[in-house]
Amino acid sequence: MSPLAIKQLNGLALAFLGDSSWEVVVRTHLIMKGFTKPQQLHQSSVRYVSAEAQANLIMWLQEEGLLTEEELWAFKRGRNSSPHSSAKNASMGTYRLATGFEALMGYLYLMDPTPAGRFHSLAEQCIERVELSDEKA
Repeated sequence: MSPLAIKQLNGLALAFLGDSSWEVVVRTHLIMKGFTKPQQLHQSSVRYVSAEAQANLIMWLQEEGLLTEEELWAFKRGRNSSPHSSAKNASMGTYRLATGFEALMGYLYLMDPTPAGRFHSLAEQCIERVELSDEKA
């Protein structure tokens, strides 16, 4: 898929892919840390993949100035989309931010899914941020 075609995808399509690509990175990370029991994996993954966690990550990425203008565009494309479902355990504002985070991750994954690409670079930074926040708590 060409970069132009990727940029023409709607925000919810990007979020659909971003949700799963982010989840795979998190699950891989947890397995590599030695988590093996399904309940343990699920409970641990929530710290990274919940709407609240994703909303916190996108706010942190913005506050730290870690996103390019193009990446901010992808985030806003998802954030401003009209979701066809509502959040179960989050406010609509949190849900929109999380959808924006997922759209950003989907966009980055489509643009360059290689281990050296921006998707994996930002994903690693986000994982480190969650773990640093856990240590402080």
